[in-house]
Amino acid sequence: MFPRLTPITRNIIVLNVLLYLISNFVMFPKLYEIFSAFYVGSPYFRIWQVITHMFMHAPFGQGIGITHILFNMLTLFSFGPVLEQVLGQKKYMLLYFASGIAAYFLNCAWNYFEIMQGANPEDIYGIPMMGASGAIFGVVAAFSTLFPDSKLFFMFIPFPIKAKYLLPGIIVISLYLGFSGSMGGIAHFAHIGGAVAGFLMARYWKNNQFRIN
Repeated sequence: MFPRLTPITRNIIVLNVLLYLISNFVMFPKLYEIFSAFYVGSPYFRIWQVITHMFMHAPFGQGIGITHILFNMLTLFSFGPVLEQVLGQKKYMLLYFASGIAAYFLNCAWNYFEIMQGANPEDIYGIPMMGASGAIFGVVAAFSTLFPDSKLFFMFIPFPIKAKYLLPGIIVISLYLGFSGSMGGIAHFAHIGGAVAGFLMARYWKNNQFRIN
C-alpha cells in the first residue's frame, strides 16, 4: 500500500520532474551548468548551487540516465509522506534541505582531501554534483531513527528488514564505495553527509521535542 502523497513531498517530486524535463527535452542543457553544484573552490561554483543541485539529475541517456531520478523519486515517495505527517511541514522541509546541504559540504570536504593528496584540482573543479540523493538519504536515515522497528521490504530481498539496520548499512556501504573508488561518478560521501544530518536531526527531535507513539 503506497502512502498518501503529502503536499511538500508532492511539490518536491513535481519540481524535480519538471526541471528534468526542461533541462533534457526542452533544449535548456545550460541548466546543468547553472544549477548543478561544483566544488566550492571551482570557478564554476555559485552559491545557489548548494540548494539547486538537489533538483538536477543525471542527463537522459548518459551514465545512469533516467534511473537516477526514478530511483530518487520513488524512494522519496515511499518514505517522505510518513515523515511529513509525523514531523510537520516545517521540520520536514528543514530535514530535507539541511540533509542536502550537508551532503554537498561533506562531498566538498572529500574533494579537498583528494586535492591535498595530490589530485589535479582541474579534474575536480569541472565535475558537477547533482541529485536529490543526499537529501533523500537524510529522509531515510530519519525514518530509520524514528521508526527503528518498522519492517521494510526491498526488491530482490525475500524477507523484511528492520529500519534500524538501514542507517548503518547505508554508512558502511557508502564508506566502502567511497574509499575504494568503486562505482565511480557517484558522490558516496554526499550520501553519508545527508544520512548523518538526517540521523542527528531526527535523534534530537525524538529526544527533545516530541514523542513517537
